[in-house]
Amino acid sequence: MIIHRILKHKKKFILVVFAIVMFYAINIPNTYAQPNLPIPSIGLNIGEAEEPQEVATSLQILVLLTILSLAPAILIMMTSFTRIIIVLSFLRNAIATQQTPPTQVLVGLALFLTFFTMSPILSDVNENALQPYLQEEITQEEAIALGMDPIREFMLRQTREKDLDLFIEASNTVGAVEVNEVSNTILIPAFIISELKTAFQMGFILFIPFIVIDMVVASTLMSMGMMMLPPAMISLPFKLLLFIMVDGWNILIQSLLTSFR
Repeated sequence: MIIHRILKHKKKFILVVFAIVMFYAINIPNTYAQPNLPIPSIGLNIGEAEEPQEVATSLQILVLLTILSLAPAILIMMTSFTRIIIVLSFLRNAIATQQTPPTQVLVGLALFLTFFTMSPILSDVNENALQPYLQEEITQEEAIALGMDPIREFMLRQTREKDLDLFIEASNTVGAVEVNEVSNTILIPAFIISELKTAFQMGFILFIPFIVIDMVVASTLMSMGMMMLPPAMISLPFKLLLFIMVDGWNILIQSLLTSFR
């Protein structure tokens, strides 16, 4: 009987329940509410400097932040990183191991090899430019000039004269220019294309033994009438076996390190 009465007055029953729920929701304080926290305001203010030195310090900080944002490009374009990472990428493509080693591993190996090859130059920059500047023995301009000297010497050793002549002619430089007088805007792009050419030459040499294996496997499969079997599936174990037997990583890294001397 009770159930029958509830069903008979269903609409009234729902309205009563809804009214009771709303009453408690409005009148009962929320004891679990979080306290009101002040919202901080962030702003950029430009005020009047009391001394010119304050403006100079602010500009130096701005220049430093800009250099830090360009640090990856500087690392790639003015060191041995370009040649190393391209050769390692060519090796992975020659073996045809898809994403093995992973890109993160290749980049990490290239970075540590770059630190290894550039360590004498970085030590020279630290001793002759950075430390005297931190001890306030030389000015900032002198520190930059002294720090660029060993890096320029490294880039000049690795840059071909043909590439230097290309950018010297493109810059419409009048008269003969000594190698040590070449500006950084000419030296850096010439160094980059020289590194690209060297890396592609080493990559071509890397491809030759693996291409021979691919040709031998493909011709063998065709002579056996196994047209539907992918040659890459059969040649991959032989490529890995060849690379392991000749201790390929040791030879490759030794060739890379020797190419910078």
